[in-house]
Amino acid sequence: MHYSEDPNKQYHIQVGKGDVGRYVIMPGDPKRCAKIAAYFDDAKLVADSREYVTYTGKLDGETVSVTSTGIGGPSASIAMEELVRAGADTFVRIGTCGGMQLDVLSGDSVIAQAAIRMEGTTKEYAPIEFPAVADRTVVNALVDAAESLNQRYHVGVVQCKDAFYGQHNPEQMPVSYELINKWEAWKRLGCLASEMESAALFIVASMHHVRCGSVFLVVANQEREREGLENPVVHDTDMAIRIAVEALRRLIREDREKNKA
Repeated sequence: MHYSEDPNKQYHIQVGKGDVGRYVIMPGDPKRCAKIAAYFDDAKLVADSREYVTYTGKLDGETVSVTSTGIGGPSASIAMEELVRAGADTFVRIGTCGGMQLDVLSGDSVIAQAAIRMEGTTKEYAPIEFPAVADRTVVNALVDAAESLNQRYHVGVVQCKDAFYGQHNPEQMPVSYELINKWEAWKRLGCLASEMESAALFIVASMHHVRCGSVFLVVANQEREREGLENPVVHDTDMAIRIAVEALRRLIREDREKNKA
C-alpha cells in the first residue's frame, strides 16, 4: 500500500525517483542539511517533511544528496527505507556521539565498524544474533578521508541505544541495574562511543544489500568526566561533515574505476 498523496513520492520523506542521488549523507539534525549541502555544487532543497529535510546537488559531477533522519532508530530506518526506494544505495551517517574509552577525546572523530544493537528498531528486522556491521568500502573511505584531513580518529564498535537519558542518568531509571551493568560490559569490550542511529541503519542496509557507514564528532566523554580528566564539550560537526564529503568523493572515484574495468 502507498500512503502518500502523491504516488510518485515516498510517504515520509516526500522524495521520488530522480530527486536523490545514489550517494546520501544522513545527519540526524535537519538543521545540518543546509550546512552539508553547501559542500555540493548546485545544491537545491527538494523536500522538507517532518524531520526529513533533503537537498540534492553534485559532487565531482555525480548526483549526491543529504537527508536528515531525526533522532533514533525508528525515524532513521524510515529514511533509509524510503531513500532506497527512491534509488539511493550508498549512505554515510554523520552525527555526534559520547566517548566511552578514556582515549576517545572531545573533538575526535569515531568511525563505526559495527554497532551494538541495544535499541528496539532492529529487533523488527533481524534476529538479535545478526550483527549490525558497516560496509567495508565505506569504512575504508572514511578512514582514508580522516587521514587526508589530518583528523584524530578511532575505528571500532559503537553502542546504540533508544534512551538518551538512560545513558546520562542511568541511576534514575527503574532498570538502572541493567543499564549500568551493560554500560560496564561495553566499556570492557572496548566500545568506543555511544550514539543512537547506526545499528538501525546498518541492519536496514544489510537487508537491502546497500552500503552504509558512520562517522561521528565526539561531543564529550562522561567516563573522562567521572575520572576527573579534561573533558570539554565540543559542538562543531564541520570536521565530521568534511570527512563524510571526502569519503563520498573517494567512493565516487572508486565506483567509476570499477565501471571502467
